Amino acid sequence: MKAKFICGVTMLLALCVALMPYSAEAKVSRERKANQLSNPKASPEARKLFKELLSYHADGKILSGQMWAPWGIDEIEYVYKTTGKYPAVRGHDLIHERSNAREVELLIEWYRKGGIPTLMWHWGAPTKGEGYEQSKMQIDIKQCFVEGTPENKAMWADLKRVAVWLKQLRDAKVPILWRPMHECDGDWFWYGKGTGEEFVKLWRTMYDYFTHECGLDNLIWVVPHSDWIDPSYNPGREYYDLAGPDTYRKEWQGDLYKKIRNIYGEDNLIPLHECGTIPDPDECKANGTMWSWWMLWHTMHVTGHNKEDLRRIYNHEIVLTLDELKRAK
Repeated sequence: MKAKFICGVTMLLALCVALMPYSAEAKVSRERKANQLSNPKASPEARKLFKELLSYHADGKILSGQMWAPWGIDEIEYVYKTTGKYPAVRGHDLIHERSNAREVELLIEWYRKGGIPTLMWHWGAPTKGEGYEQSKMQIDIKQCFVEGTPENKAMWADLKRVAVWLKQLRDAKVPILWRPMHECDGDWFWYGKGTGEEFVKLWRTMYDYFTHECGLDNLIWVVPHSDWIDPSYNPGREYYDLAGPDTYRKEWQGDLYKKIRNIYGEDNLIPLHECGTIPDPDECKANGTMWSWWMLWHTMHVTGHNKEDLRRIYNHEIVLTLDELKRAK
């Protein structure tokens, strides 16, 4: 009898372990199904957008997305001419001050058309200036937090400058899927060349400043991992709303989905927030890799994509496009 009792207890414990969430994050993730964002003062528009994302995912749908660049072709129109559909999610970048006004204007227009805007920031290393090459330069990140250093002054100047553009979106009542410091755990951008601890401090500094001092309550915070996915770059549950990877390797997509889920919880909405190849919707459905959205990169990544495949994907039953979106009430 005693042996049977012990066996029964052992089996019960094993069952409990099997039913436990993938991580501590998963329990918290389940508790925020009631449209809760990390910012308790999130704007009505941000809460509605998050509600929409949850609803689409619950319905087994994946949102299409396309990055736009201010040079060369108009990627959004290229997608429409090729597929007869507009993407649901439109992506922009605050990489150059000279083009930011246009980026913000287009995001406002997109949201008013019923679309979903996402915005990234190719942040140039403080003291190095702005631009893509500057974002790859290396600095001593610790100096960003030493008051009075050139790095500290430059970091705060950058944050204040970018906050101006985000306030324009807030004042226009436009919610933003905000993914700063993308590919955060790769070692090619300055904020990924240090440690996870240093990145987390940068992320929390930005979050606290934008949220609590600037009142940017229109932001939905997306932790943008690379395809390396280092868990030490997780900023903590109070400091993000979604987390996902990006990759330019199609064969890695399924594994990356599972890795993110294991770190952030099975109920975390997982975007493939940047990719070089669109995930095949049939494979996503069969393998359970149901991205919240994907966003194809700009210029040659969209023009070089197989046109027939692009049309098939954009017209697939589980892929949502602009015309199929419904704004939450």
